[in-house]
Amino acid sequence: MSQQAAEPRGHSADAAHPRTFEPSMVVVLVITSILGAIIGIQILTTLGVTPNTAIIGVLVAIALSRIPLAALKKFRSVHRQNLVQSNISTATFVAANSLLLPIAIPWVMGRPELVWPLLIGAAAAALIDFLMLYWMFDSRVFPGKEAWPPGLAAAEAIKAGDRGGRRAGLLGIGTLVGIIGSAIGVPMSAFGVAFIGNIVALTMFGVGLLIRGYSMPIAGIDINAMYIPHGFMIGAGIVALFQAVWTIVGRRKATAHAVATGAKTSELSRVIEEGEVAPPVVVDRGELTRSEEAVKMALTRGAVLYAIAAAVLAVVSGLLAEMGIGMLILWVLFATFACIAAEFIVGLSAMHSGWFPAFATALIFLSLALIVGFPPVAVALVTGFIAAGGPAFADAGYDFKTGWILRRHESRAMEIEGRKQQFFAGVVGMAVALAVVAIAHPMYFANEQFPPVAKVFVATIQAGVDPALITTLALWAIPGAIIQAIGGPKRQMGILLATGMLISNPAAGWAVLVGIALRILYTRLRKDKDAAESEMTIAAAGFIAGDALWSFGNSMYKLVK
Repeated sequence: MSQQAAEPRGHSADAAHPRTFEPSMVVVLVITSILGAIIGIQILTTLGVTPNTAIIGVLVAIALSRIPLAALKKFRSVHRQNLVQSNISTATFVAANSLLLPIAIPWVMGRPELVWPLLIGAAAAALIDFLMLYWMFDSRVFPGKEAWPPGLAAAEAIKAGDRGGRRAGLLGIGTLVGIIGSAIGVPMSAFGVAFIGNIVALTMFGVGLLIRGYSMPIAGIDINAMYIPHGFMIGAGIVALFQAVWTIVGRRKATAHAVATGAKTSELSRVIEEGEVAPPVVVDRGELTRSEEAVKMALTRGAVLYAIAAAVLAVVSGLLAEMGIGMLILWVLFATFACIAAEFIVGLSAMHSGWFPAFATALIFLSLALIVGFPPVAVALVTGFIAAGGPAFADAGYDFKTGWILRRHESRAMEIEGRKQQFFAGVVGMAVALAVVAIAHPMYFANEQFPPVAKVFVATIQAGVDPALITTLALWAIPGAIIQAIGGPKRQMGILLATGMLISNPAAGWAVLVGIALRILYTRLRKDKDAAESEMTIAAAGFIAGDALWSFGNSMYKLVK
């Protein structure tokens, strides 16, 4: 997919990227982090959702740059605005989804003494997931050129504020349409996603949404209560992991074989261009900036870090008293594998559709933990540990996508440096989010204000494992695995179908499928295909931005009402 954009004004390819730890930048980032963290935990405990504050961060950064003070004039840089956007978005999701939700689980279970150990473990899991996406972003597994829809919307908003002109007008119209559509109940994020993602993957996503929405009214079957989507996701997730491994290992072997057999340079270039093997070195701007070797190292380091964090959580929470040493080792291994599998499931869904089933994915591994036979306390801790990472992983992908678009006309070194500064901005957001949750959670919990899904997790744990559940998950994992294998790693058909089936929003399903139909029709009618793609991309970013603005404003209105 092409992301056509002119280079932002006033930012040459040779300019150094702004630093996160400049004094003025740190002050702004701490303030926006506090704002994002408070908004996130307040809305999650009250409404059960977490708003996308990336667009709000963009508007804050643009507003700062227009204040007639010398110290704030530097925020006219799109790269500084990107740091602010990354920071507030990270703080929001980490505070609400990655920290408050996990620690609510032991509290609701009646084990408040486990809150602080799990807060430490959840913070570690979120940071590790953030690190792993940083290490793997813009690789063949998680390419920067893929959709990452909320990140695209944030980038277009920043560019519109910087350049104005026709792009700004089209984005403004799209945003207005997004706000109006959201106000009358149309899922405009889903509609916008249909114009920028992989058509096959998004079609499966839309079909999954419709299956979940109409299976009960039409067929009288509650597929969610029967754990059918969960089985699909398990099968698709396992195949997706194997596909990722093959991307790393298989292509490297193919490249080595081609070199060893004396393939001509032109033949190697053709094979690389067609995607059959990975190039051994990527240096040209616009190409991938993370190699297969980097992804392999990321997975290795991530697994080690997860194992260490899980072991520390087990020790400080006293799990050894609940389980024997053998079961404890199995628990650490389970937690490590589950976290990596969950981040792939969540990350691939977020990359293609802009939606990520983090809660549902945690519920899947909760069910598997019950099947393995871990005691309830161990299941609660591993569920919180797994749930902490997914949102941080997906949100980082959106933020890095925003930066990728803004820097795509800069040098490769600028892209690498910019992504590092985004990572630092996110870490600031994480640190502030941790402090806010540590201070605020006793007040929320004392007032019985919990993320609603925490009660679902606890109820499932207390109900225990149903023997029929094992058969159900295994049975429905088969078609999920087959569909994922057929679609291959580029389309992620199984993952996206299961994602749709895990979400109860049939209107979003219609929005996606209607959007895809309009996209195909517009592309065929428009003679200039590149212009058509560019126009649809900008309009889609507006739809998504408008939906985010309406959702945020509506949520804030309900809070103060």
